[in-house]
Amino acid sequence: MKELANLSRIVTSRCLQTLPLLDLTEGHDTKEALLVAKLVDRPDLTQNQLIREMYGRTSSASTDAFRKLRSRVQAKLLNHLYFLDHSDERHFVARRHEQELLELFHQLNALHAEGEYVLAERLLRKCLRLALAGEFTQYVVLAARLLRNLYISQRQPTRYKQIAKQLAISQELLAMEDESERLLAETRLIMLGTVAARRGLLPKVSEYINQAEALHRRAGSFSTYYYLYRLRIIREELLGNYAEIIRITAEVDRHWQQGKLNTRRFDKRFNQFASLYAHLRGRQPVRGLKLAEVYAQDFHPSSNNWFYFQEHHLMLALHAGRFDKAHHVLASVMSNPFYPKQRESAQQRWELFRAYIDFLLPPSGPVKMRQVAQWALSLPDFSRDKQGHNLAILILQVLYYLRLRDLDAVLVRMERLRKYQQRHLRDINTLRSRLFLRLLLLLADKNFDPVIGAERGQSILKKLQATPPPGEADAEIEVIPYEMLWDLVLKMLRESPPVPG
Repeated sequence: MKELANLSRIVTSRCLQTLPLLDLTEGHDTKEALLVAKLVDRPDLTQNQLIREMYGRTSSASTDAFRKLRSRVQAKLLNHLYFLDHSDERHFVARRHEQELLELFHQLNALHAEGEYVLAERLLRKCLRLALAGEFTQYVVLAARLLRNLYISQRQPTRYKQIAKQLAISQELLAMEDESERLLAETRLIMLGTVAARRGLLPKVSEYINQAEALHRRAGSFSTYYYLYRLRIIREELLGNYAEIIRITAEVDRHWQQGKLNTRRFDKRFNQFASLYAHLRGRQPVRGLKLAEVYAQDFHPSSNNWFYFQEHHLMLALHAGRFDKAHHVLASVMSNPFYPKQRESAQQRWELFRAYIDFLLPPSGPVKMRQVAQWALSLPDFSRDKQGHNLAILILQVLYYLRLRDLDAVLVRMERLRKYQQRHLRDINTLRSRLFLRLLLLLADKNFDPVIGAERGQSILKKLQATPPPGEADAEIEVIPYEMLWDLVLKMLRESPPVPG
């Protein structure tokens, strides 16, 4: 009971008179609770709107009072981060295990500072056990270092030598893991860049994989395994070898189910995501859509991973011809309260998907249809075409103007497509996009006659059908498969060809 008595003494003598936390259970009686409630219910409120609602009017005095209130609320909300619930299994699997370690480190540091070395050592040894079980090497090093210093101060040479040996081994392991992580980090940085930058990555990534394999043979840890696994997935993406990605992810899933992977660290959701992506790009959308329906329950709607997953869920539905399902996925995303938190580039992608779905499932009534068309035609170009989306926007504009039967506008967009092809689609790996643009330009040359266009485009269409999707390095996104778009274009032209303005 001595340790418990010492702990009681420390807490009772050093605890704060008023805890710096918000009482979120007492309703909206205080201004602090009222501010939090307003921010949760209406996150788009501006500062001036909040001041008027809380103080009645905007003045220098109310602005100053609000600034102080905001500072207090922010400080208390930050304190609440210590008490978040990490038990939901749909969150990142390693988070709750890592959070447990961080909480233990905080506790033992306070005990050590107060001179309670016995209980501090006990918590440190618990940290070490948990860190080793989860293969959190950085925390193994931290716990071992603190134990080493503790044994020095307590003059325990035998224990010092034991922990010093373990520390040296863990530091060497951490250095290998850090190097493997660096290889993946540099690869991911280039992958997030322009299409041209990704094309230059392929020669490097094979060398990075060789280095990562050598590091994993020496280290044999979860981290070196994971970084090597990620690098292999990226290489196959760059090559467009999606069948290999499906094989890799299936093998990893078997290893996970057999207990060969550290369940405290490996998050099966990334593997699921990679598998869905490979099914999408590998022209297996029906099978991929079935998997997406199963995997959806593993993603928490508040996480960024949920939005990434839903992007591919929606694309699989579109490529499988399940436009109703795609519309349902889009609606769930747009109604998600965490959607406004997404990066601008992510929201632009969703706006692009929305425009395509509105085209495929147009609203009833000519007025509403024209409003939707005008909105879709105002989509902004993506900066430097970072993900190959500009072509998808240009094609979409052509489709909308064809539906509006505006020949002049169609011809203007066709000319833009011609220039885009000359500037950006000269590489052999952009063959699918070039072939589809040839089909569209052929229609323009034949005065948008669907019969002649279908007949003269047969050879181009066969080449398109035989051409596999490009690797990620050369990705021009096909929101809808080009073959499907070609059928839609011919169907529109049969119903009503464009006419001069």
